[in-house]
Amino acid sequence: MKKKILITTGGSGGHVIPALILYNHLFKKFDIIITTDKRGLNFFDKKINKLKIINTPRLNNIFLLPFNLFKILFLTLKSFFLIKGQKIEKIISTGGYMSLPLILAAKFCRLKIYLLEPNLVLGRSNRFFLNSCEKILCYSNQIKNFPNQFKDKIVLINPLVREEFYKIDQNIIKKSQFNLLIIGGSQGATIFDENLKNFIVNVSKKYSIKIIQQTNKKNVLNLEKFYTDKNIENFIFSFNDNFKKIIQETDLSITRAGASTLAELSISNIPFLAVPLPTSKDKHQLENANFYKNKDCCWVLEQNKFEDNVEQILLNILENREDLLRKKENLKKLNYQNTWINVNQKILSTLNEN
Repeated sequence: MKKKILITTGGSGGHVIPALILYNHLFKKFDIIITTDKRGLNFFDKKINKLKIINTPRLNNIFLLPFNLFKILFLTLKSFFLIKGQKIEKIISTGGYMSLPLILAAKFCRLKIYLLEPNLVLGRSNRFFLNSCEKILCYSNQIKNFPNQFKDKIVLINPLVREEFYKIDQNIIKKSQFNLLIIGGSQGATIFDENLKNFIVNVSKKYSIKIIQQTNKKNVLNLEKFYTDKNIENFIFSFNDNFKKIIQETDLSITRAGASTLAELSISNIPFLAVPLPTSKDKHQLENANFYKNKDCCWVLEQNKFEDNVEQILLNILENREDLLRKKENLKKLNYQNTWINVNQKILSTLNEN
C-alpha cells in the first residue's frame, strides 16, 4: 500500500503550479491528497480527484481579525480530522497563509513537514514553520532572510517545471519575423496591456515582429484589434492548452518575475526582459529576476523605469542579436543536466530519507 502524502497549497499560480508539479513527481510512488483554497481551484483540472477545500482567510484586516482567528482555529480542527481520517504520513507546503491550518494540524499530529521555497526571498509562512519542518526544498542556498541556524535543512533542487517543458524542441525553425512573447498572467498586467503596446508599434516600424501576448479574457479582443489595426501580426490569448508550441516559437519574452514563469522560460532557453512586480512581498520578484541577470541570462527593468527605457531596450536587442544569443547560450549552460528524472529522484530521496 502506498504511503499517503498531503500537499497543501492555494492562492496564486506561484503556489499552486509548484504543487501540481510536485503531485506529478509523486503520484506514482505515493497516495496524494491536495488541499487548496477557493482561489487555487482555478488551476486544477478533473484529473486530480483527491482535492479538498480548506479556505483559509487572510489575517490582514484588523476589524475581521477576531473572526478570522476563530475561523483558522476551526479550520485547524477540520485539518486535524482530515489528516487522521486519511491516515496522512507526511505533509508538503508550497507556502502562503493558505497552508496555516494544515501545518498547525500536522504539528499536533507530529507529522513530518516539508516546505517548498521557490523564491529567492524566504516567504513569511515558510519562515514561521522553519523550526518545525524536516527539510525545505529550495532553488538556491543564497536565499534572503533565511536564518543561518536552519540552513542545514535546505535541500537544493532545480526549479520545478512542468514535464512538457523538458520536451521543448530547441531546434525548431522559426519564421523570419521576430516573435515576442508577453506574459502578463491570466489576470493580465496593466503595464503590459496599456503602456507597452505603443512602444511595440514604434519598434515594429523598424523591425518585423509578431506579438504573442497573454492577458485577461476581457482584454483579448481589444489587444487583438489594436495590433491588427497597426498591421502587427499577433496572437492574443488568456489561456492556451498548447503553451509548449508558443514557447517553441518565441525569440524573447517580456514577463513579470514569478519563480515558476522564469523557470519555464529558463528551461526552454528563452531569454527574457523581466519587469518585477513592485508590490511583491519583500521584493521577491526582483530577487528572482536578479538571480538570472547575474548569470547573464536576462535583462531586468524595474517598473518605475519601464516607460522611459523599454523601447530602447527592445531596439538594442533587435539591433544586437549577439547579446540575445549569448544569453540563450548561458541559459543552456545553466540548465545543463537539468532533467525531469534528476529532479524527481532528488524529491523522492528527500521524502524517503526517514
